[in-house]
Amino acid sequence: MAYKIVGKNVKDIGFGLMSLNLPREEPISVDDKISMIKAAIDSGANLLNGSEFYGPSLKDNSLTLLKSYFEKYPEDADKVVISIKGGMRLPMEVDNSPEFTRASIENCLSLIGDKGKIDLWEMARRTTQDEYIQSLRVIDSYVKQGKIGGVTLSEVNANSIRQAAKVVKVAGVEIELSLFHTDPLHNGICAACAELDIPIFAYSPLGRGFLTGKVQKPEDIYVYFRQMPRFQEAHFDENMKLVEKVKEWAAKRGCTPAQFSINWLAALSSRPNMPKIIPIPGAANLERIKENIYEVKLTDEDMDEVDGFLNKFNISGERFPEVHARWLDSNETTEVTA
Repeated sequence: MAYKIVGKNVKDIGFGLMSLNLPREEPISVDDKISMIKAAIDSGANLLNGSEFYGPSLKDNSLTLLKSYFEKYPEDADKVVISIKGGMRLPMEVDNSPEFTRASIENCLSLIGDKGKIDLWEMARRTTQDEYIQSLRVIDSYVKQGKIGGVTLSEVNANSIRQAAKVVKVAGVEIELSLFHTDPLHNGICAACAELDIPIFAYSPLGRGFLTGKVQKPEDIYVYFRQMPRFQEAHFDENMKLVEKVKEWAAKRGCTPAQFSINWLAALSSRPNMPKIIPIPGAANLERIKENIYEVKLTDEDMDEVDGFLNKFNISGERFPEVHARWLDSNETTEVTA
């Protein structure tokens, strides 16, 4: 049976837009970016995940890219579910205030044009309880006006999810989840989403490229991500043990390590007491996009074998450097109030 979000059918694997707008020595043209989005949609990914701050400015980002896309392919507008993050001042400072949330939503609406629709909108991070709750109500007011489709959450802990669900109808939760980061399986996030029937959008399903099997040394990681402790020399070799296992599992299943990693996430949806999980891999290469969206059926035996390994293996190093870790809500506990 098809899975619906805000009344639209969504496929098991989505597509993240961040990679298309990352700074590069050789920038990708808008036409090439449009071709990559088209390839993702034609390959079956119809949940598109973007952001007001994926790009060089708050006026040149995922929204302006999607506007250009729908000007060329207006017939695709009704085929996709567009999820957008906002609420971030550049250069990268969280602002949960209702005033900035409203301004951020208005900016996003103005940029996407008249052919695209923002189906889901979320604050990128949660930093303050009172302002965050007030801003959830602001987002919901745009839902009630019909200007956006639903309210989603990003990088929140289990209690924050339950708190939000008391205030608004939560249409989805975007978190990092992968073979390289399994904390949400154990810290209550997945349990809360299953309990409340909220889907999870799993970002970085390939561990920022680490699980593709193509990374052999820290220098192979995209330059911005090398600051993350898990990719630094003190932790790299230990974490490569996971990659070697992923290669083994993929070879046994007859797929690539990337396909195994992504489809493992999708298969979690069928495990007991789990919510719907939609991985949203990103890429900036046509072949990688098609590879990532290819669906592979994993068996219960496959999943049990992975569980057996993960139960004994600990990832070495923190997810983020301290400067970014201060924004994380997903591993903390906040009081749930009425």
